Amino acid sequence: MKKITILGATSTIGINTLDVIKLHQDEFQVIALTAHKQVDRLAALCLEWQPRYAVMADHQAAEQLEQRLKKNNLSVQVLSGSEGLIHVASLPQVDMVMAAIVGSACLLPTLAAAKAGKRILLANKEALVMSGQLFMDTVRQHGAELLPIDSEHNAIFQCLPSSTLKDNGVSHILLTASGGPFRTYPIDQLHNITPDQACAHPNWIMGRKISVDSATMMNKGLEVIEASWLFAATSKQIEVVLHPQSIIHSLVQYIDGSVLAQLGNPDMRTPIAHALAWPKRIASGVPHLNLVEIAQLDFEAMDYTRFPCLNLAYEAMLAGGTSSTILNAANEIAVQAFLEERLAFTAIPKIIETTLSQLSSHLANTLEIILEDDAHARDFAQQAINNYR
Repeated sequence: MKKITILGATSTIGINTLDVIKLHQDEFQVIALTAHKQVDRLAALCLEWQPRYAVMADHQAAEQLEQRLKKNNLSVQVLSGSEGLIHVASLPQVDMVMAAIVGSACLLPTLAAAKAGKRILLANKEALVMSGQLFMDTVRQHGAELLPIDSEHNAIFQCLPSSTLKDNGVSHILLTASGGPFRTYPIDQLHNITPDQACAHPNWIMGRKISVDSATMMNKGLEVIEASWLFAATSKQIEVVLHPQSIIHSLVQYIDGSVLAQLGNPDMRTPIAHALAWPKRIASGVPHLNLVEIAQLDFEAMDYTRFPCLNLAYEAMLAGGTSSTILNAANEIAVQAFLEERLAFTAIPKIIETTLSQLSSHLANTLEIILEDDAHARDFAQQAINNYR
């Protein structure tokens, strides 16, 4: 049996991963589950799956979880904080780690999994966005295996004969984007968008932070940066195209004119099942795609005026160094302020742009430099929000 740690077990990806594993309990064993503060949800998962370890990123929540599990006579070792996450990501008995914690909090445990030579199922974008070269070097140096879970990157992975574009006759890759809830919304009315409106994605079920990123198209910008590291692609080789139905998850264009695409219903259990069993295929629980029922697939050019965050991501990628770290940090702070109704929707890219323009980027060759610039960018973005009018 393959043994797995799920970082972010109460997230949408974490729950979907457990749904797939439930179909194949003779092949996979859950060793560790983690969450941030959702004690009730993680306690319920521990009762169902009985892992050896449970980790709460929040120390107080960990104490509450430990008491809850003791009352149910469960012999689960409860850990807390970043140290606990790193521990369960690098356990000797674990074969694979699902990296599904949202945001920068996933960086350290995912790097620990890479150093321990694990198969990493990467659902988190920020690890590569923040520390691309360092992360990829760590994967190679320690013999880890990196498999993408994002539907777009998983689709590209499936359409490539090997893991990179080099020497494979690839012209470029096409990342598809649904356009989110505001693809056709009047631009002059975006200023008044509420958090609930921004989180109402037309095709995918996601957490609130990722849903806002999808609405601003920063989600796609982070995916562009992630794709550049995963597949050794230049910015000119990565194109974003709007595809409202979210049926074609991404495409690879070859120099002979061929285009390979991966299609499927918009359900994250498909890429999760692919990565869990790769190179085999296993059932995911997702209904088969009915092309006759869908009948039509539409494509549109990207509207960069409507989605300035995507341009900012391309600019940060081209600038290199810790620019993408700064981009990600400013975005996380701005999105949180929007969700707390302290910042207008249209101000999110303005805060990010201000932060990028005012802070200096550095060579991202050590974890210390990356974390220092991340912290500096968060402080600056928060101050910019406080001063924003």
